Amino acid sequence: MSAPNTFYITTPIYYVNDVPHIGHAYTTVAADVLARYWRLRGRDVFFLTGLDEHGQKVQQAAAKAGIDPQRYCDGMVPRFQELWKRLEISNDAFIRTTDAKHKIVVQRYLQELFNKQLIYQGSYMGWYCTFDERFWTEKDVADGLCPDCKRPVEKLSEHNYFFKMGQYQDRLIDHIKEHEAFIRPESRRNEVLGFLQTQKLGDLSISRPKARLSWGIELPFDKNYVTYVWFDALVNYVSALEYLPQGKPAGNSFWPANVHLIGKDILTTHAVYWSTMLMALDLPLPQTIFAHGWWTVDGEKMSKSRGNVVDPYAMADKYKVYGFRYFLLREVPFGQDGDFSETALVRRVDSDIANGLGNLLRRTLTLIERYAGGAVPEVPPSLDTDVEENLTVAGLEAFSLADSDIEEMAFSRALEQIWQLVRAADQYLETHAPWTLAKDPGKRKLLERVLYRAADSLRLLAIAVYPFIPSTARAIREQLGLNPDFFSNPIPFEERQWHRLRPGTKIHIGDALSPRMGAYALTGHEAKLSVSQGASTVSDTPTPPQPVTATAVPTTAAPQAPLPAATAPLAPSPAQITIDEFMQIQLKTARVLSAERVPKSEKLLKLQVSLGSEQRQIVAGIGKKYEPEALVGKTIVIVANLKPAKLMGIESQGMVLAAGDSEVRGLITILEEVDPGTTVK
Repeated sequence: MSAPNTFYITTPIYYVNDVPHIGHAYTTVAADVLARYWRLRGRDVFFLTGLDEHGQKVQQAAAKAGIDPQRYCDGMVPRFQELWKRLEISNDAFIRTTDAKHKIVVQRYLQELFNKQLIYQGSYMGWYCTFDERFWTEKDVADGLCPDCKRPVEKLSEHNYFFKMGQYQDRLIDHIKEHEAFIRPESRRNEVLGFLQTQKLGDLSISRPKARLSWGIELPFDKNYVTYVWFDALVNYVSALEYLPQGKPAGNSFWPANVHLIGKDILTTHAVYWSTMLMALDLPLPQTIFAHGWWTVDGEKMSKSRGNVVDPYAMADKYKVYGFRYFLLREVPFGQDGDFSETALVRRVDSDIANGLGNLLRRTLTLIERYAGGAVPEVPPSLDTDVEENLTVAGLEAFSLADSDIEEMAFSRALEQIWQLVRAADQYLETHAPWTLAKDPGKRKLLERVLYRAADSLRLLAIAVYPFIPSTARAIREQLGLNPDFFSNPIPFEERQWHRLRPGTKIHIGDALSPRMGAYALTGHEAKLSVSQGASTVSDTPTPPQPVTATAVPTTAAPQAPLPAATAPLAPSPAQITIDEFMQIQLKTARVLSAERVPKSEKLLKLQVSLGSEQRQIVAGIGKKYEPEALVGKTIVIVANLKPAKLMGIESQGMVLAAGDSEVRGLITILEEVDPGTTVK
């Protein structure tokens, strides 16, 4: 039995007949989060992944390539190993089913089952799917197609060896009922139970004649047959523990596995085949088999024929490893199906990392550099304010609640909880406005407290995000002047508490944590900006790239006679202004502190914004596009020297710039991180 302080996490061993895709990356990144998390908590972790290299598909792929199967497999292995390094996967071992020691374990277990008379030889006739390498009964097959992959099947009749899987049906049903966490999520558990309680479980063919398939592990009791690829592959979870945990305790201290992470398409093989095999071998069953969902691409199933298979190498190169990892785990609740789109990835990473965590880091360090000489200040006594309490609670809950979510494999929910601390720290800075405190010598102690707590928030955030985006966590610590290799050891409990940042630590401002990826960039279009009080609009007409032209337009315009259709322009030609007139317009960045709807107006929102040295109220006509809460914390661009005006009886002290035509399509933003009140030129 496994030792109490161990954690054994596995991915499936991936089939080598093709290059790795997003499905492989998804499972492996999720497993990596669990491995990193439990290492930080002090567990002795063994994280296993690897490759399934036997079977008919590999034999056929090798024959097509004109090389022997072993050479074919040897050529595919680096593609997976290099991808795991690229994605910062921290696996402890990488198993191959062509490993000599793995073959020995498989043959030993086969012989044991044969000696127990749990394997017998019999004749079989059925429909065979080469792609899935499994037989189907007559009732399973419709229109000559495999019920799983929808490929054509062929009728085969042959002698094979069978494992008496059916005699374990009732025992397996009882185990699933008694152990709620055995199959997760609950929908998958119900799926397996429904299958077992409504159908008779047959015996499993666990061999293939060499005359048809030679690429496999030979049966120890009959040299004319090789092992069925799934029997061979599933045994990897225990065979690996006999020869791969170098420098770790004996393999039996890790079994049973804490979590087998798999895709939902191989749930039956793990929940039924593997479980009954373990029962027959008198081995404990894994604690949890978690079957996650599939990714579609822009609403369509991934396939080579559609040309929409997502290449994880390309995603990591284009959007950085942290961006790809973060999106996979944040966008969709783990266990459900999800849709992958690059647009959604960019928006998510820009919003959460660039504008959220990255902006908090840059603002905090810039303020420390400017007002504390580039060193973490002393922390004066605590404040008795709501915003202080909110920050303290958010920091503690970033661990207590996120811990629970990670252990439940609710990764998206855990990240949402962690980002509550990002938002609380932002609100803390905005409320206390250190740029204003710095002007009053009498408020020096308060200024130091605000800067210290913002920096300490980042220290906590680095620990919290490490399992998900390890390179980002290291970058935060490095810029805080802390050891970036801090995560190589378990994290002491006290490090997950407030006030553990040493005053006097010299900061090191580096590159932006996550440069914006351009979610709102207009590419290949001409943007013509027309400004009116409270909002702005843009006409978005496909043309070759042109400079953005901004022109002031009266709130009301005199009607114009229509022109013939052939000569009518897309918009009235704006009056030209001089450079001196343009220079009178003051465009500044502003951070949204709060937002609410204006009563009796579908379009207007009332915003409270910070310009660094002052706070303004602006009424903006963007309510059809944005919910108020979605705007809080965003950095926007405003016309800062516009004469105040009243809209719906509410004074507006500036103007928000947004893009659109008759309807607002998006707020105007900028590429780099800047402080509120920065001039836009």
